[in-house]
Amino acid sequence: MASYGVGDLLVAGIAISDGVFDGTVILLVEADESGTVGVVLNRISDLDLPSALPAWAGLVSEPARLFDGGPVSQQGAICLAEPSHAGEEPPGWRPIFGRVGLLNLETPVEIASGAYRRLRIFAGYAGWDAGQLERELELGMWEVVPALIEDVFDTQPASLWRRILRRQGGELALLSTWTANAELN
Repeated sequence: MASYGVGDLLVAGIAISDGVFDGTVILLVEADESGTVGVVLNRISDLDLPSALPAWAGLVSEPARLFDGGPVSQQGAICLAEPSHAGEEPPGWRPIFGRVGLLNLETPVEIASGAYRRLRIFAGYAGWDAGQLERELELGMWEVVPALIEDVFDTQPASLWRRILRRQGGELALLSTWTANAELN
C-alpha cells in the first residue's frame, strides 16, 4: 500500500465515478492518526469570490476565482499561500511543504497584502476519518504522488489531473489518456 503524508497529492483513480471526486487532484494538508484533510486543487467553485470574501478577492492568483476544496464544510474557507520572500514566514502562515503553507484567513488583509507571491482560497475540504483513506488506497481509488508547488497554483485546473498523471510515467501516464467512453480507451 502506498504511504502518504502532508504535502502529497492524491490523484483520483479511474474507478472513482461518484461525481464528487472523479478526476480530482487533492493536496493533503493534514494527516495524523485521527484522519486526513486535503483540498481539491482542480475544481473552480460556482461561488463568487468577491461576494464570499471581498477583502481577499484582490489577493488571489490567476485564475482569480474561489476553488471548490471539497464537499466538507463548504461554508468554510482554506487558504494556501506562497510567501513572496524565501526564508520568510509571515504572520498567520504555517508551512506545509516547500514554500506552500496554510494562511489563516483571520489574518488582517493589510498584513497579507504584498507578503505572498501566490495565494489561492478553497471553499470546503475533503476529509477522511482514521483508516478510511487507507481502505480507499487499498481499493486503488487514489494514486499518491509527490506535489510540486506549481500544482497548487496551477492556472489551468481543468487539465491538471491529466498532466500530473502524465508526468509520473509508466502506467500512470497511460491513465492520463483515459476517457469515460469505454470504446475510446
